[in-house]
Amino acid sequence: MDSCIFCKIAKGEIPAEKIYEDVEFFAFLDIRPVSHGHILIISKEHIVWMQEASDELVSKIFVLTKKIMLAIKKGLACDYVLESVAGNEIPHFHIHLIPRYFNDELKEFPRIEYLSSDHQAEIKEKITQAL
Repeated sequence: MDSCIFCKIAKGEIPAEKIYEDVEFFAFLDIRPVSHGHILIISKEHIVWMQEASDELVSKIFVLTKKIMLAIKKGLACDYVLESVAGNEIPHFHIHLIPRYFNDELKEFPRIEYLSSDHQAEIKEKITQAL
């Protein structure tokens, strides 16, 4: 896609601090990191949502995700690496890898409370029927 910033980064049209690249994927440092070493992994193919990607591509990107997570943990000596597919700010499927430390005080995802057990049952029913 001509206007997609992630496609432009993957093509080398916009500079990025490359961490990893192969024929299908590109990983680079996030310019607005949550913590030092925050990396984004993208498919070079323009795919907006993960559910639009092939099963093969999803499998491959998560194998790569694990490889890079282990490198982050070893290279930065962090306690763990948070992985997130959330991120609709750029309409291109991407994975965030965020180095974390037990004492970093970064907030987790906001939580909501279900109104009732009936509400939980209703949500469960909708999802399981769609499976």
